[in-house]
Amino acid sequence: MSPGPATFVRLRIRLTVNGLRGQTWRVVLFVVGVLMAAGLAVSGYTLFALPGLLGEERAAGLLATLGGAGVVLGWLFFPLVFFGVDESLDPARFALLPLRRRALIGGLLAASLAGVPAVATLGATAGTVYAAAVLGGAGAAVVQVAGVLLGVLLCAAVSRAVTSAFATALRSRRARDTATVLLAVVAALLGPLQFLVLASAQNADWDRVERVAGVVGWTPLGAPYSLGSEVAAGRVWAVPVKLLIVVVALGLLVWWWSATVERAMVGTAGGTRASAAAPSVRPPVDQLLLAWLPRTRFGALTAREARYWWRESRRRASLITFAVVGVFLPVMLTVTGGGAGGFLPFVGALAAISLANQFGYEGSAYAANVAAGVPGRVELWSRTAGFSLFVLPLLTVIAVVVGLAAGRPATIPTLFGTLIASYGVGLAVVLPVSVRAAFALPDTQNPFAVSSGGGLAKGLLTFAALFATLAATAPLQLAAYLVEDVWRWIGLPVGIGYAALAYLIGSRLGGDLLDRRMPEVLAAVTPNR
Repeated sequence: MSPGPATFVRLRIRLTVNGLRGQTWRVVLFVVGVLMAAGLAVSGYTLFALPGLLGEERAAGLLATLGGAGVVLGWLFFPLVFFGVDESLDPARFALLPLRRRALIGGLLAASLAGVPAVATLGATAGTVYAAAVLGGAGAAVVQVAGVLLGVLLCAAVSRAVTSAFATALRSRRARDTATVLLAVVAALLGPLQFLVLASAQNADWDRVERVAGVVGWTPLGAPYSLGSEVAAGRVWAVPVKLLIVVVALGLLVWWWSATVERAMVGTAGGTRASAAAPSVRPPVDQLLLAWLPRTRFGALTAREARYWWRESRRRASLITFAVVGVFLPVMLTVTGGGAGGFLPFVGALAAISLANQFGYEGSAYAANVAAGVPGRVELWSRTAGFSLFVLPLLTVIAVVVGLAAGRPATIPTLFGTLIASYGVGLAVVLPVSVRAAFALPDTQNPFAVSSGGGLAKGLLTFAALFATLAATAPLQLAAYLVEDVWRWIGLPVGIGYAALAYLIGSRLGGDLLDRRMPEVLAAVTPNR
């Protein structure tokens, strides 16, 4: 007899609780995450219910349809970029159990709904039920309840189906690199596109927006959240049609997910044969080191990190996301007249965020460095140097592009100084955090997978480091505002000096902390602990 969905839900809850035991920082992050999710749920409920309070039927339909579509897209892309996919119930672990595929998929889907994101989504979109009840009566409210429940199911299914399919497709190195690049670019463009929409909202043609919402309402993205609006508008005939659209889309997603999950469980049918490469006459050290790096431990570790950031899919996706966001957002703000100067500290801080869990990328492989006794400062300096080989050219490009887009090429050195300052301060904040709050990434074929609670830790660490960096660079921003004329000449050297001072302090603190916590860091980043 196959276990029911309740068994998977209890297993998911027990694994989550066990993952929090003995990990005080994880408990704190979990509580903070629950509070943040509750705040987002309350805010979303208020936003969706507000048109009902105001009696605005047109606004209620637009907000429910477009907002609901945004929620579904958020479930699709946010796990890929920021929070990852919780692999507490890794499908591969059920491969040897006599489970029917229907029971496995139903259980995994139920388990994915027994989490904080799903509950917060349900609470936020429940505001559409209130608006439907006020504007369309009890019938509209009942129909909207069904739409909200189907919407949450759709969110969970689309998230798991796409990530599972993408992870299954990444078995070959070439496919993994190509797909990661494309997906990272698409996902990174979501945030900039949101800013673009907000910037153009003042001059929006609301009749055209309403037509767009009408089209979106007939797609699986907006159909479940527009049911109550259809009843309130007297178009009851549209309800069964839209329900059919959602049910068919949900069925296709579950079928797609089940197919990819089965392939992930059984593995590849045939392994790829390793081609017999011609033996290299170069010594191993020369193959590892870049030509201009010193033949020291620092040079070897720096070259290793540079190759990891270029070849490893998780790290490369992080670089691509930063490149897209870092260039697109400032240029968009400059073109729309908003000014990108105040946004550059955010870009510089965002560049350093990729190192917030730098040890988690390696997992148990970090044991080699522990066994070799690499000093903490050398470890952090080499990791930062290898990462900066890619980031510093990107920061230069961003400063040049923003200065030219604004029509003020003379400000390029000052812009670069601001970026460097925020990047240095970001490193000062992130390096100790990466030692003290490292967490494991699961050993799985899914490049977006995180351990239980790891996605929450990843997201909260990112936001905390961003806010701390912005606060630390606030004095520079104030000085640039007060002495704007003088700052054009001293902005670059002051920014470089500020970054160097902050980095030296942060790297020394982080290095000394790493010397004391190497075994703890290794234990924290080792999967399945």
